[in-house]
Amino acid sequence: MDLKTFKLLHPIKYYKDYLENNIRPDGRELEELRPLAISFDVIKSANGSAIVKVGNTTIVCGIKAELTAPNPLEPQQGFLVPNVDLSPVCSSSYRPGPPCDEAQVYSQSLADAISNARCIDLQELCISPGKLVWCLYCDLICLDHDGCVLDAAIISLVAAFHTVKLPTIRYNSDTEETDADTSSLLPLTIHCVPVTTSFVMVSDRLMADPTTEEEKLASTTLTVTVSDGKMSFFNQSGGDPMDTATLKKCTECAIKRERSVKKMIQGMQKKASS
Repeated sequence: MDLKTFKLLHPIKYYKDYLENNIRPDGRELEELRPLAISFDVIKSANGSAIVKVGNTTIVCGIKAELTAPNPLEPQQGFLVPNVDLSPVCSSSYRPGPPCDEAQVYSQSLADAISNARCIDLQELCISPGKLVWCLYCDLICLDHDGCVLDAAIISLVAAFHTVKLPTIRYNSDTEETDADTSSLLPLTIHCVPVTTSFVMVSDRLMADPTTEEEKLASTTLTVTVSDGKMSFFNQSGGDPMDTATLKKCTECAIKRERSVKKMIQGMQKKASS
């Protein structure tokens, strides 16, 4: 039996043989992350955009800003509306049509992670309390799905935030007329850089930054979001309990990644402004 057939028929045994030697089929160590690449301003028609590649997983984010009336219950807050799209382009597992359940879960998790980290202050999107606010529509399209879509999506969204520039708005409360001064663009204020790192348990071994194959074999999936060196969002699915030592290991790995991503984004900003 050749290796490809053995992998197809016995995927867990195939992985277990590698894990016993503390290595994965792609050559990485168990806690090793895949290479990360970020590019700014990839969509010229958007108010802000970025594309992120984590291994083969690729997410492009475009942000479009629109003026709208605020929620009457929160008259001084704008809106942040993330939407993740998993199309047949990224994987044959998906079909055209309305967003699948997985995409909706990613969209909600993305919104929760950004909100819990307080990355964007929605009150700063207010132009006139009770009258006019900014709504940021954040469309994230997965171009290639090879695991850790949420990780790539959050980095893509935060990177895109750093490219957003909004026109100065003059609002006349008497006539309700607005005037947009596009010659005076203001950057979005970003209070932190939340970064998510995912982990899975396969055959009782913890692995960071799993591929699609590893996610499918996982008995437990764990995502840790870190901002400013502290955990801001945490989610676990699956039946395996996580002890304190394992959670500490995951958090330390996530903190290292947050520092690395923050440094990468800051370096790109300096390069863009020079």
